[in-house]
Amino acid sequence: MPRIALAACAALTLGAHFAHAQSWPSRPVRIVVGFGAGGPDSVARILGQQLAAQTGQAFPIDNRPGANGNIGAEIVARAPADGATLLVTSASFAVNPSTQRKLPFDVRRDFAPVTNIGNGEGYILAINATLPVRSVQEFVALARRPESRFAYGSPGIGSPIQLAGAMFATRTSTDLVHTAYKGAGPAIGALLGGEIQLMFVTPAVSLAHINAGRLRALAYSGSKRAGFMPSLPTMTEAGVPGMELDAMSWYGVFAPAQTPAPLVNRIQQQMHSAVHEPAVQERLRAINVEPDGSTPEAFRRFFDAALIRFADMVRQAGFQPE
Repeated sequence: MPRIALAACAALTLGAHFAHAQSWPSRPVRIVVGFGAGGPDSVARILGQQLAAQTGQAFPIDNRPGANGNIGAEIVARAPADGATLLVTSASFAVNPSTQRKLPFDVRRDFAPVTNIGNGEGYILAINATLPVRSVQEFVALARRPESRFAYGSPGIGSPIQLAGAMFATRTSTDLVHTAYKGAGPAIGALLGGEIQLMFVTPAVSLAHINAGRLRALAYSGSKRAGFMPSLPTMTEAGVPGMELDAMSWYGVFAPAQTPAPLVNRIQQQMHSAVHEPAVQERLRAINVEPDGSTPEAFRRFFDAALIRFADMVRQAGFQPE
């Protein structure tokens, strides 16, 4: 085919993609969340409600919990690249390649980064309030007793929360057993019920229980104390250095890999507008998520850096891929 004809075809294709992008959303858009109740689900619902209000289209949330978010992610990886199916996920998405031997997709090849909705706080190290300890060092001493059989929980195998627990066990030389659940909600329920003894938890799902005395906060994983609980020591202050995990929690949007760039940009623009609505920002900050709304290019750089960082943390924790 002559070059002029090829150029004309390319121009027509680009024009069609641009026209399709400008009309997005022209039908309901399914937001797939690979978890049950908890951080990603809460963020997705806040975002979906605002997108529906500003576009006039429905944004139903499709929860597909299991395999640390991989069941939902695979659905999106296999979906048509037409903007009608999107993934809202957590930092687990960047951890899974380093902690799971086989994934049904490639996180870089099979997905197009759209935007980072927002960044969460650090984690709180929380225990069941019935345990007779009030500090990290007291907990470590109790956990090291021969008769102790302590377990820590997480929302799934290979999640950042499991990684934090594995790092804690390694750095404190405690023999802790990991138990995975299908989401943060069930894991918190297990901690409240005494099935597990400790867990690194997000402020969004734990503060109400801590304030009510059902859970006890021992330390905070940030590099400095949290503004929402200034009396809580950092992990370093509590005697466990090297546990500064500030950027472990974030919530991003991905589309199927072949989604045309003009359409990805249009989706990001709508989401940026949604995330910067004052009411949305208030709701996100109420669950300790700082709004972002980054461009696709910026989010890709952020995601690539997260993949490298988590891979390094997995090696430091001595975590064996499952």
